[in-house]
Amino acid sequence: MFNKKRKRMLETTKLSSLIADNLAVNGDISFSGGLRVDGRIDGNVSGIDGEKNLIVISDKGSVIGRVSVYDAVVNGTITGDLVVEHFLELQANARITGNIVYRQLQMECGAVVEGRLERAEAAQEAKVIDLMAAGSAAG
Repeated sequence: MFNKKRKRMLETTKLSSLIADNLAVNGDISFSGGLRVDGRIDGNVSGIDGEKNLIVISDKGSVIGRVSVYDAVVNGTITGDLVVEHFLELQANARITGNIVYRQLQMECGAVVEGRLERAEAAQEAKVIDLMAAGSAAG
């Protein structure tokens, strides 16, 4: 009963784009499908809204900027906020300095997060409560 392994919840598995370990990108990136980052990105990274996309950041990869995607597997470094609409896997070498919003989270021993973890549904409920409070205060 307790020994059952959960299968991965990633919906996108094809990585159609690569930032290789010999490449540094300065500027924002928007992508569809899958993106593997072995190099460095200085800028915001976002998957196309409304699409099921995936970013994989290897142990050699790093992003300095906001990352906003559908699914993510992180084994490298992100300095900035991370927003994952569906499933986030933080592997053992993951280093995140920033706040994380996620729906489902798998975190391995050794991963480090310096920031706040917030489940997406809880974040949406808090915004609704704030809006309701602001509305009743105004009326």
